[in-house]
Amino acid sequence: MPLPIIPANSAAEAGNDNGIFGYGVDGGVSLAVTNLVANTGVVSTDVTGVGTIRWNLAATQYGGDKGIFGYGNPTLSMTNLVSNTGVVGTDVTGVGTGRERLAACSYGSGGGGENGIFGFGNVEPTKQNMTNLVSSTGVVGTDVTGVGTARLALSACEYGGDKGIFGFGYSTGDTAITNLVSNTGVVATDTAGVGTARASGAACSYGGDKGIFGYGYIGGVYNGTNLVSNTGVVGTDVSGVGTARHFPTATEYGSGKGIFGFGEDPSGDLSVTNLVSTSGVVATDTTGVGTGRAKLAACGYN
Repeated sequence: MPLPIIPANSAAEAGNDNGIFGYGVDGGVSLAVTNLVANTGVVSTDVTGVGTIRWNLAATQYGGDKGIFGYGNPTLSMTNLVSNTGVVGTDVTGVGTGRERLAACSYGSGGGGENGIFGFGNVEPTKQNMTNLVSSTGVVGTDVTGVGTARLALSACEYGGDKGIFGFGYSTGDTAITNLVSNTGVVATDTAGVGTARASGAACSYGGDKGIFGYGYIGGVYNGTNLVSNTGVVGTDVSGVGTARHFPTATEYGSGKGIFGFGEDPSGDLSVTNLVSTSGVVATDTTGVGTGRAKLAACGYN
């Protein structure tokens, strides 16, 4: 019996092959620079920026093989699409409430990250819990009434192949609460937190159907991680590996692996990266490539 033909970037795949880091701030100077991640986890040198310079933004995959950067400081609602070859498009007029320190992830009933969702964040001085859905063609929807604790400086990633999870962040203090996202983009009410409450970390998917939250700030920089099962259950703390830091970002790459990159520690802005295996094991530091910076965003493509 012949084997079935599986189209490129279908739900049967473990994830995107490449990733992209973009935007951020270096020593107080905001940037639009990007760095591509090869399917081997090698980060490229700086690519000249496209679009409005900004920081504290978010990014997610959409359409199965493309990405989108959105929102950011100072309270912008513009977006920039990323093609399936990693080319960043010019500014697209924003839809929804402009905000910063939000998070984003993909979801989709068809699997493979067909849709995306931006959620939570801050419109100074008010923390938000609203969301905006991203269609399979990269169109951002209007504000959706928020569910769950309003907060900023949280993280989000895909899990289960077609669902998402928002987690951690700062409300009236650091939190470890999570909110699951269904495969139709519906955000669930709060789930009691597991692991060390913290803010300003990062998250990405790995292994095709699982996720990982890592790094952040808890009265000091932090490098612990928490794995997310393929049913959206967050695990207890895993001892940290690599340089403790806050304001990093993360993305999947290599069809099942992940990478945490950049961020800030007391010494300044960093370009260090840490690879995540298909079993969720975080590797030691890899010497950084590209401009060290923090408060950037990342997503998968291709």
